[in-house]
Amino acid sequence: MPHIARTTTPRFLPRAAFAATLAVAAILAVPQAASASTIYPPSGSCTTTPATTQAGGTVSFECAAETFSPDETVTITVTGENGTAARIGMVKFAITTASTTAPSSADGSLAAIDITLPSNATGTYNIAAVSSTSAGGTAAVTITGADGLPATGLDQGQTIGLWIGGGALLLAGAALAVVAAVRRSRDSR
Repeated sequence: MPHIARTTTPRFLPRAAFAATLAVAAILAVPQAASASTIYPPSGSCTTTPATTQAGGTVSFECAAETFSPDETVTITVTGENGTAARIGMVKFAITTASTTAPSSADGSLAAIDITLPSNATGTYNIAAVSSTSAGGTAAVTITGADGLPATGLDQGQTIGLWIGGGALLLAGAALAVVAAVRRSRDSR
């Protein structure tokens, strides 16, 4: 068989070109990342007063100075169980997460906004404020029962399904145990 000579380029040349391209792209990307215009305020820049309330209660949500750029539109969102019934100011929303907009002050703060939680509120409601130039801030409200303790767990209507399902599983397990015992008894004869 005749020997055919092939010319090949060293394998390291394409890899070196790729590595050099990545290095140049990384060097050019660093100034772009450093000049990003999004404001990242410190955690805790937004608060709710009070931090715990009963179902149907009203809380005041506000953000500290320099949380947002001056005089910009800020979107406030309330998320929680039955968030559709939350009212921000005097507006009732018919969506899962209620939201509205408000202007920031000249110092970048967000003035207090009253939020009325649903009358059947349970658990924790997260309230967030963001704008086009700021990551904004969040605060939470915990719903308490009449005794002041957080409302947790299931009520009687929710547990009935668990009792029925558990009973059905118990009966199915007992039936399988009887069938297995009968088969063992027959096989041993």
